[in-house]
Amino acid sequence: MGVRDSREGHIVNSLIQTQELQKQYTLGKVTVPALRHINLNMDRGEFVSICGPSGSGKTTLLNMLGFIDSPTSGKVYFNGAEVKYNGLSHLHRLRLEKLGFIFQNFNLIPVLTAYENVEYPLLLTKKSSGERKQRVEKILREVKLWDWRKHKPNELSGGQRQRVAIARALVNSPELVLADEPTANIDSATAGEILDLMRTLNEEEKVTFLFSTHDPTVVAYAKRIVRLHDGAIVNGQN
Repeated sequence: MGVRDSREGHIVNSLIQTQELQKQYTLGKVTVPALRHINLNMDRGEFVSICGPSGSGKTTLLNMLGFIDSPTSGKVYFNGAEVKYNGLSHLHRLRLEKLGFIFQNFNLIPVLTAYENVEYPLLLTKKSSGERKQRVEKILREVKLWDWRKHKPNELSGGQRQRVAIARALVNSPELVLADEPTANIDSATAGEILDLMRTLNEEEKVTFLFSTHDPTVVAYAKRIVRLHDGAIVNGQN
């Protein structure tokens, strides 16, 4: 699970680690704790599910680890370096170069084809058109959507749209893929196919996955489970 650096107090060989991570929201005069004292460590190549009931803090934690939202207190380390949430350009570069995101509502651009949706993150980089083409074709073939590359999202099934979302998340070779309720809007049979695909990518290409879910099917696929309740990790799982 990584090597602890006693001088710095964090695990330098971990992919991502949190120390006493907390998030609070203020609603009028009331302070609502969304995350409480989260200490979590993930190594490269893991396939982890964060599970818990609605309101337990799953999506909030995913947003912290995806550098979309900033914690109220505590620290997050990525590749052994502390993440500074006050550097917007730094966070943008981390998200673009190191992370992939899979959303429950797919978040595809409706006017773009499957190919163009997958290519879109690469347009924000300095990669040449030739490299972009090579990467997009490779990943679309891996998710078995190459023959559907010219179709727009409204011409695809829910499962196909989720495959496009997976391809888009992986096209830039991220170190960590964050998936928020990835099976929420697809049927159970398709969910099994999607999870088989992600597990294959995890085992064969060593892609690291972190899921947020309350779907028992997703939980059953996970190699490690982190349970949240009222914003805190329960059962000592970290």
